[in-house]
Amino acid sequence: MIVRTRTKLLVYFSVIIIATVVIALLQNMNSQRALKYYDKSLDSLIIKHEISQSTQDIYRAVYNYILEPEIPNLKVYHKKKANLNHLRNELLTEATIVDDPILLKNYQNLMVTFLEETDKVVEFVSMNDVQGYSYHLAEAEKINQYIYEQTLSLNDLEISNNQDILALINQNLIVSNKMSLSLSFTILIIGVFLALSLSRGITEPINKLTFAAKQISESNFEVEDVAIDQKNELSFLTTTFNSMKHNVKDNLEAIKEKSRLTELLKESELRSLQNQINPHFLFNTLNTISKKAYIEGAEETSDLIISVASLLRYNIGQLDHNSLLKNEIEVVEDYFFIQKTRFAEKVDFQTSIDRECLSVQIPRLTLQPIVENAFMHGIEEMKQGAMIKLSVYQDESFIYIEVTDNGVGMDQETIASLLGKEDTRHVNNKKQQNGHSTGIGMRNVISRLKLMNEANELLIDSELGKGTTVTIKLVKTKENVDTLL
Repeated sequence: MIVRTRTKLLVYFSVIIIATVVIALLQNMNSQRALKYYDKSLDSLIIKHEISQSTQDIYRAVYNYILEPEIPNLKVYHKKKANLNHLRNELLTEATIVDDPILLKNYQNLMVTFLEETDKVVEFVSMNDVQGYSYHLAEAEKINQYIYEQTLSLNDLEISNNQDILALINQNLIVSNKMSLSLSFTILIIGVFLALSLSRGITEPINKLTFAAKQISESNFEVEDVAIDQKNELSFLTTTFNSMKHNVKDNLEAIKEKSRLTELLKESELRSLQNQINPHFLFNTLNTISKKAYIEGAEETSDLIISVASLLRYNIGQLDHNSLLKNEIEVVEDYFFIQKTRFAEKVDFQTSIDRECLSVQIPRLTLQPIVENAFMHGIEEMKQGAMIKLSVYQDESFIYIEVTDNGVGMDQETIASLLGKEDTRHVNNKKQQNGHSTGIGMRNVISRLKLMNEANELLIDSELGKGTTVTIKLVKTKENVDTLL
């Protein structure tokens, strides 16, 4: 699954923004809670103070009514009385968590008793009962003093309790601020880490791609593939870049190989052309000599000339075309006949051919150079008992062509030279000077086998003094299988 860089950025910034907003909300909630408690506590203190002030106002209003029992003074009393009742109800609403419910209840009862006493004063004043309103006025004065003292006591108690609670709230605010700072610092660290990680995830692959591109521009295709761990747009770009590098490298190698093979083919053709002096004239001359020998009764000489003509005709054919294994074996048999005629009983040629394999395709002039090498460098110097054997057989995957001799053999250095693993120019020149007829070396044979199919192989098994076996392994392709007899 490819995670796009844009998605990562959105996720990173969203997390940081959400965390910052949460911290701000927590701080605001703590501040609001503390402020709300401050306001409620202050309102409670003010109401109690107003209650104490209101009872004193009521007492003065009653006292004024006693001095002047008139309607306006009575209205003032009732107004002050209504205000006290309102404050008494509001006290219950604004009570704080530190207010003692029992004390508040007693405080309210004092206010109710105070109003009852002042009402009786007003009642006895209207009845002109001096003794009655004097008694109740004294009681109202006592209760007013109790209310004043109780108000001071309640406010002192609340202020004292508030100090502890406010200290706790302040402590909580300090802790909350520290936590907010810690969270903010943590978010900052995480943000920096994520930024560096994201930056590294972008710049590191780009740097690797830049380095690899520079190496490739300098024709260094052996540079390692660019590898990144992340799955994003850059991973797709990296995979495409690696694939492009391999494709370019393979194409260049293919071009070099084709160029090399072209040079080999041109070299082989030039070498072959060196031996071509008017081929048609040569073939016509050989045919004429063959017929004349046949007419004169020299049938063996006629057959020899025909073999030489066939060998020459096949040798000057185009090397860039494939041939049938059957044709290659016929050319080798002509070569065997010529050498057998030349050396008589000195050499023995044997064949073991699986006839089902004769129709398989093989590069032109593949077997003759191998047989020539076996003869010239394997058994030519032997006085007697020399043997060369050509075998063709098959299994499920390959068709095998073996050329075996019982000659002098060769060491590993020579095998490496023949297989093209060392500089073979000196060896090839020596072979040409010794009379190599085709001019085609083992490296050329191997190259054309590989060009036909990369799975084809040429193997050499040899030991000094014990002979040599050269094995060609032709891979069975669908085309080859279909053509088997």
